[in-house]
Amino acid sequence: MDTAPEPDTGGKPETGGKPETGGKPGSAQSGKAQANTSKPNPREAAVEALMRLAAEQPWNDIEIGDIAREAGLSLAELRDLFPSKGAVLGGLSRIIDRKVLEVDTADLADEPARERLFDVLMRRLDAMTPYKPALRRIAFALRGDVLSMLALNGVALNSHRYMLAAAGIDTEGPLGRLKLQGTVIAFARTVEVWLDDDDPALARTMAKLDREIRRGETIMERADDARRLTAPLRALGRALMERRSPRDRTPTSGDGEDRDPAAAI
Repeated sequence: MDTAPEPDTGGKPETGGKPETGGKPGSAQSGKAQANTSKPNPREAAVEALMRLAAEQPWNDIEIGDIAREAGLSLAELRDLFPSKGAVLGGLSRIIDRKVLEVDTADLADEPARERLFDVLMRRLDAMTPYKPALRRIAFALRGDVLSMLALNGVALNSHRYMLAAAGIDTEGPLGRLKLQGTVIAFARTVEVWLDDDDPALARTMAKLDREIRRGETIMERADDARRLTAPLRALGRALMERRSPRDRTPTSGDGEDRDPAAAI
């Protein structure tokens, strides 16, 4: 059965009909409007706000209220996200971690460990580049602040555990901690050069990183040799510990809280 033809309205809505809305739900125009009204991740907004402030004024002049205002957050919202200004700075490390870890490193699988680590750490420096002016000011302000340096070392240990994993280098076992701390120190020394290296090719920075990685390899080889030589003594020590009565062993306890080391800054 044939249907009656639709009346020609000349492109205008019929009387009593619904006017056109300028785009159907799910259209590009509608999606763009939704994107404009969506709020950014508040944690990242706070970190980005701190970096903008730190690029323009001394670190010690920045208050948590300044960070909240710059990020468009209330103090209550900022407090729910971070316990201190230092913790906001520590949040930058997570942002950098994610940028590095999102890059596929499968093409490095057949390269030597030294080359894999070099590539991962250079990618980390690339991810840090937009924040270089702020980091230069912060590094100058915290230089000589032992407590802040210790807190940042804790943050760096968490980050570089993942950097080593991305490079296919294990951090577990007797030498794992030494390997991890050595990488943190090597990268920190490289960052000192990078902050003053304005050459787009970063020749000085790459040379420094290569030297630090090679030095770390030498230290690890010596540590591994020492571990093999002391293996009988360590076995004797374990045997003596196992003979202790359970009542002589001091139990360990913890509150189970996941503490942010950067909160101490």
